[in-house]
Amino acid sequence: MREAKSIDIFLLALLGLIWGSSFFNIKIATYSYDPFTLAMVRVFFASLPLLLICYFKKIRIQAFSNDWHNYALIGLCNITIPFILIAIGTAKINSYLAAILMSTTPLSGSILAHIFLKDEKISFFKSVGIIIGFSGVIFLFLDKVVLNESNYFYALITILGSTFYSIGGLLTLKIKNKGNENVTTSTTLWSLIFLIPLSFLFEQPWNSNPSFVSTLSLVYLGVVATGFAWLIRFRILTINGLVFQTQVAYLIPIFGVFFGYFLMDEIITWRVIISLIIIILGIYIVKKNNKGTIR
Repeated sequence: MREAKSIDIFLLALLGLIWGSSFFNIKIATYSYDPFTLAMVRVFFASLPLLLICYFKKIRIQAFSNDWHNYALIGLCNITIPFILIAIGTAKINSYLAAILMSTTPLSGSILAHIFLKDEKISFFKSVGIIIGFSGVIFLFLDKVVLNESNYFYALITILGSTFYSIGGLLTLKIKNKGNENVTTSTTLWSLIFLIPLSFLFEQPWNSNPSFVSTLSLVYLGVVATGFAWLIRFRILTINGLVFQTQVAYLIPIFGVFFGYFLMDEIITWRVIISLIIIILGIYIVKKNNKGTIR
C-alpha cells in the first residue's frame, strides 16, 4: 500500500459519509421490508448501475468464469451475510448506535490482516490503538439507556455483520487484479443469487405492501450506499490496504450520530460522546503506525 494522499483521505471520508447515512435509511426501510427481502432489493438496485457501467465501458463480467467460486464466496461474506445481519440488528437498535457498533470493523480487520497478510502486521503501538478503539465500544455497551436486555442481542448481531465486512475485504484482496468494476459487479450478482431464494423461502416478498418512503430509502441504499460505495471501497482497499480501508468504520459513527440526531430525533447520551472520542483516538494511533506495503 502507499502512504495516504489527499485523494485517499477524501474518498475515505466520502465513504464514511455514504455509509453513515445508510443506517437511518436501513431503519426506514425496515418499517416495510423484512431483512432478507431488504437485502435482496438493495442488491438488485445496486446491480443495475454496475451492469450499465460494465456495458458502456465494455468490461467483461467474470462472475461465471473459472474463478466463479471466488466471486461467489466474496459475495456471500462481503454482501449477503452482513447485509442480512445489519438489517436484523438495525431493526431493534438506534441507527446511530448501529453506526457506532460498526467501529469494530477496524479491530477485526487489523487482526485478520496480521494473520493472513504478510505486509500488514500489528505492531506494539498499532495494538495499543486497537485496544483503545475496542475499549470505546465496550464503554458504550455499559450505557443502559442505549443498550439493554431488549436490544443487546441485536447489537451483537450488528457487530458480527461488521466482522464479515473485514472477511470480505480480505478475500477481495486475493482477486484485486481482476479490475474494480468487474469484481464489484460479479460479487454483487452472486450475492443477489444467494438472496433471492432466501427471501422467497422465508419472507414471501410478494405479500408485502411497502411504503414509498421505505422504497425510496432502499433505492438509495442500493444505488449509492452499495453500488457506488463498493466501487470506492475496492479502490481504497487495493491501493491503501485492508487496515486503512477499515478505518472508514471510525468515520461512520460521526456521520451516523449526525443523521440519527437531526433526521430521526434519536437521543445522544454523554456515554455515546465519550465512546466516540475513545474510538477516534484508537484509529489515530492505528493510522500513525500503519506502515506496511502491499506488493
